[in-house]
Amino acid sequence: MAESLPALAFLGAGSMGGAILRGVIASGITIDGGITATNRTTAKAEAFADLEGVTSIALESQPSGSADAAAAARIILVGVKPAMVPDLLREIAPRLAPDAIVVSLAAGVTLQTFADNLGADARVIRSMPNTPATVRKGVTGLAAGASATADDLALVRRLFETVGAVVEVPESQIDALSTISGSGPAYVYLLIEEFTRAAVGMGFDEADARLMVEQTFIGATALLDASGEDPAELRRRVTSPKGTTERAVTVLQDARLDRTFADAAAAALARAKELAAGA
Repeated sequence: MAESLPALAFLGAGSMGGAILRGVIASGITIDGGITATNRTTAKAEAFADLEGVTSIALESQPSGSADAAAAARIILVGVKPAMVPDLLREIAPRLAPDAIVVSLAAGVTLQTFADNLGADARVIRSMPNTPATVRKGVTGLAAGASATADDLALVRRLFETVGAVVEVPESQIDALSTISGSGPAYVYLLIEEFTRAAVGMGFDEADARLMVEQTFIGATALLDASGEDPAELRRRVTSPKGTTERAVTVLQDARLDRTFADAAAAALARAKELAAGA
């Protein structure tokens, strides 16, 4: 990983932008030129005011803040709501440095939208991070626009590697990626919820049920990470022939868990396409 990154601007440091900003700082990486974050209100801006190396701007008191921040940065992360993106791009376009890299954090906003509002020569990369980036355990998908260079992509990859793993995909795969790593944490939480209910149903109180289930998931994934083994192999080691786990796993397999997950991902992808079409 690079020892430093160039100056960063977070335009709209909301939940995801703020998570990445905090993750970058937590990683300890040096930011040459510092970080600027903009938010609409003073109250939101104050949430970042105490972070070392961060200049936090409230647009209600500094209306030119977004363009000012973009002009001073090499990497500009656009984290405003999708409907606000075109206006923001038109505002910052005249102020961008020639080598500026604009990174989209906005779900559903295409690279074409960025090109239309910044110009075809603008270096744009579309990102799809997920919420575990908050604790530097994220997965981020990156899709590079036509004018972004390999070096641009490598630089942005290093930025997102400070908050987790990175997968590079063509833009046509970004929506599919969002159904796996973007929505995926919700699927895991749902499994934990249901498994906890099962434990309560067996007579454990809520606190003990939550402790057992949550720590089982946390421990199992930590072991997967630490061992480097295939999950099927780790499952085999827990599943003694003719034992209790084998019988439970058979019930899950008989319930067509494979088809359920495939159907869930397909449903999420269909909805992503509806949203892209404005439905």
